[in-house]
Amino acid sequence: MSPIYRLFFCCCLILATKGFGQSIALYEQHNGRLDYTAIGNTLNIGENGALLDCSILSGSSAELNLSSGQIVEAAYLYWAGSGTGDFEVNLNSTPIMPERTFSYALDSNRVFFAAFTDVTDLVQNFGNGLHSLSDLEQIDISEDYCSTGTNFAGWAIVIIYQDDSLPLNQINVYDGLEAVPEAITIELNNLNVMDVVGAKIGFIAWEGDSSLAVNESLRMNGFLLSNPPLNPETNAFNGTNSFTGGTDLYNMDIDFYPIENTINVGETSASIELTSGQDLVMVNSIVTVLNSQLPDASIQLTETVETSCFSRIIELEYTISNFNATDDLPLGTPIAFYVENNLVGQAQTEAEIPIEASITSVIEIEIDPNFPDQFQIIANVDDTGDGTGIVSEINENNNSAFSTVDLSNDGCPIVIPQGFSPNGDGFNDWFNIQGLYDVFMNHQLLIYNRYGSLVFEGNNDLKWDGNSNRGLNSSSKKLAVGTYFYILHLNEEGYGSETGWVYLNY
Repeated sequence: MSPIYRLFFCCCLILATKGFGQSIALYEQHNGRLDYTAIGNTLNIGENGALLDCSILSGSSAELNLSSGQIVEAAYLYWAGSGTGDFEVNLNSTPIMPERTFSYALDSNRVFFAAFTDVTDLVQNFGNGLHSLSDLEQIDISEDYCSTGTNFAGWAIVIIYQDDSLPLNQINVYDGLEAVPEAITIELNNLNVMDVVGAKIGFIAWEGDSSLAVNESLRMNGFLLSNPPLNPETNAFNGTNSFTGGTDLYNMDIDFYPIENTINVGETSASIELTSGQDLVMVNSIVTVLNSQLPDASIQLTETVETSCFSRIIELEYTISNFNATDDLPLGTPIAFYVENNLVGQAQTEAEIPIEASITSVIEIEIDPNFPDQFQIIANVDDTGDGTGIVSEINENNNSAFSTVDLSNDGCPIVIPQGFSPNGDGFNDWFNIQGLYDVFMNHQLLIYNRYGSLVFEGNNDLKWDGNSNRGLNSSSKKLAVGTYFYILHLNEEGYGSETGWVYLNY
């Protein structure tokens, strides 16, 4: 097959088929004095072509060279190739299995794979030096791939590092597996653009050929991206590494582009448009670096809510945190507490909370007696009491916490009053034995006058209000002022009876 015919055949075949893959979506977000780099290497020995050697290596190496003071916070390994996949590889002689896998089918005869694993611990322990991936062996180099120049394999590590000299940045790592030819649009969400200075976007992409640049373009929000001379605007994916200046990453790209002029302060999303009239390009990972000085309020409640027997007042301990933030959480950030969607308490932060810091406070809340004895109390930080907030945050979805409260008085001791006054004034109008009713459901209460005559018999549904229901004619009668003897049978296993005197007065 001549190179010209091979080119025509590949172009027609690619344009005539429509593959499928996995949409690019946010995987992880990091905030702090951070930036990122990427290392990796191809396993191809040269550019693809019908008349060229189709063999692919099983391993290769790339050097990590962080500066003093740059500390690895996260490291994500991606590897990919032609065929259904090889998911058992080694990184620095350590066996690696994928946490997630991706696939793309160009047509019924040509499929491609990619895989992902978090290798943070491994890279942190290894540090600077030559990192090697090996045993990537099950790569399809059959006629279907070799004759059309779609045979490839390679690997890359996205490395996020901390550096105290950096501004406060937000780094978003997106991944999936989306491909052209023709055109794709990738929507990037969860952005917080506070400043465009130093903003950049990076890509891990597979199978791009430097010699194929037919209608190839990369745009962000409609603006054409380029990083000349390494990545011209007409050939963005051309086997290069923008971090090292390398031009021999055959059939893969590790590139980044400045985007200061393509995104605006206040935006929360961006659109990536990629076109290609001939070159097959598979985007595996996208990384954005944006200056984003924002707090991130979250709230936690103690597992046990402090309650008192026979009281509707609860003591709630809560902790407001500002983790994974790029700015301090301001003084006066509102906090609201709800029971069954009813506002029951409010507070606010009493001091500014620095990045990675927390403040613990306590609030007393009186619970309406119309609420049930058992309920959930919900706490929301950055809530003015009607569900709205006043603080812009990195993450608006981690502002709530809840705890279960039990005011049923189960387990509380029985408290028997020494007297009561059923005069209808609304206070102390009945013989209120706290911890008895609706707890000891089968109890029996017996009341005797000073002559030893039974004058009242009660239970969980019948409480003593100073009237008799036993004695002469067993009729209800207002009893005289005086001292009465009670016997309380609890009728529960492990509990005995209570006896004593109670004074009745009006």
